[in-house]
Amino acid sequence: MQPRRNLFTSESVSMGHPDKVADRIADAILDHMLGRDSRARVACEVVVTGDHVIVAGEINSRKSLTHPQVVSLVRDTIRACG
Repeated sequence: MQPRRNLFTSESVSMGHPDKVADRIADAILDHMLGRDSRARVACEVVVTGDHVIVAGEINSRKSLTHPQVVSLVRDTIRACG
């Protein structure tokens, strides 16, 4: 019997990296919706590249989320990231 070989990998990105910013935007949208409706269901994907942000997904809630609210959440989160 041959010994088992394991390979461990890990990814690390610095603050301000588009992946980190995208995660923070998705978290902000989730937090916003859960703050308004504790039973909300949020499946949110965010893509950040250069000066473009794409927010896609599905939100099921008793409360609505308008386009201007999403834009405000995105801008506030980016501002907070520095």
